[in-house]
Amino acid sequence: MAALLAAFVLAGGIYRGVWPMPFALNMAYAFIPVFAAIAFYQRCYSLRALDDFRYSITRLGAALAISAILCMVMIFYAKAAQAFSRVMLSLALIFGFAMMAMTRAALHKLLRRVYGESVVSTLVILDGGPPVNAKRTVTINTGTMNIEGARSDPSSLDEIGRVIRGMDRVIVSCTADRRAYWAEILRAAGVRGEVISEVIQELGAISLNREDGQSFLVVSTGPLSLRSRLLKRAFDVVVCTAALVLLSPVMIITAILIKLEDGGPVLFVQPRMGRGNCIFRMFKFRSMRIDGLDHDGARSTSRSDDRVTRIGRFIRKTSIDELPQLFNVLRNEMSIVGPRPHALGSLAEKKLFWEVDDKYWQRHSLKPGLTGLAQVRGHRGATESESHLKSRLNADLEYIGNWSLVTDIKIVLATARVMLHENAF
Repeated sequence: MAALLAAFVLAGGIYRGVWPMPFALNMAYAFIPVFAAIAFYQRCYSLRALDDFRYSITRLGAALAISAILCMVMIFYAKAAQAFSRVMLSLALIFGFAMMAMTRAALHKLLRRVYGESVVSTLVILDGGPPVNAKRTVTINTGTMNIEGARSDPSSLDEIGRVIRGMDRVIVSCTADRRAYWAEILRAAGVRGEVISEVIQELGAISLNREDGQSFLVVSTGPLSLRSRLLKRAFDVVVCTAALVLLSPVMIITAILIKLEDGGPVLFVQPRMGRGNCIFRMFKFRSMRIDGLDHDGARSTSRSDDRVTRIGRFIRKTSIDELPQLFNVLRNEMSIVGPRPHALGSLAEKKLFWEVDDKYWQRHSLKPGLTGLAQVRGHRGATESESHLKSRLNADLEYIGNWSLVTDIKIVLATARVMLHENAF
């Protein structure tokens, strides 16, 4: 609050040359309460803000921006624009952010020096369970405590309570038969208590949901929010429409050349695995002889594959054979960017892809794409070994876990560099 007040005084002095300027003070008195409410709502003063400097600065910037927008809206509806200085507010926001950021940086360094990695006090109680890895913990073993009398002996409860008192977080690692016992103790102690569970670890649970007196372990969520899905779909439609318009001459010429070469069908339609592990029909320009088509994809294309036609070799080399998948994008079966869909019978070292790695099916939590992170990293062509598949899978899962619209744009731009690739055959 002091930093914001100083920022408005400084902005008024620089802009009007009056120290302190009454108008600047009045703007500060109006702005600071709004900021205070927004800052608390934005968790600018949370424990995480003390622990994570980047998070702290991000929340601070968001709170200042939202407060400024709210103040401008209030000024607009109050019809007080004539008495409002946009230059002074802008200067005050810049000065205020700079001063608060420097204060937080100094505080962060001080806290690291005094408290170490984390300001959160964590107590780990080992009672026959597995070891616990957590930042800045105090670890005790129940062998030094009278735990068994906790339900009936006040002195035992007092001993446990004195150990727990003052802790922000208490983690108990115990055997399965003692979890309910420890849960009662932690609830009575009035602290944030956690009991480790190997079952939850095995399931990969990410949160707990309570509804109508029942508890449910949340083991998965959609990788994208509704807003993100809308953004991604809008991006797909815009890019796909533009690509179809620009590339339609190339597609028409390609279709004519394929038809003229052997008179067979222009398109090759193959079942592939799509979003949610649902099969869809993926379109490609036919690049192989009719008698050599492999709808299951069990045989990977080799560099000197005799099944590939003359025009097929060219369109595979230049990735033109993939262009009909733009229609899959329009049909909402594929996306411009995403994990590439694999043929159902594809093999790596005589193993089906999903037999190589248990995480394989997770790549289908997003729609498959025309291009993807694995492709721009050079993972193209036949998947000849298990290590090749795992490299692609890791890239796909990295993309899914860190999706952003900016990432999609970068991948689309980077795809131009790998359109011609030595493994495209």
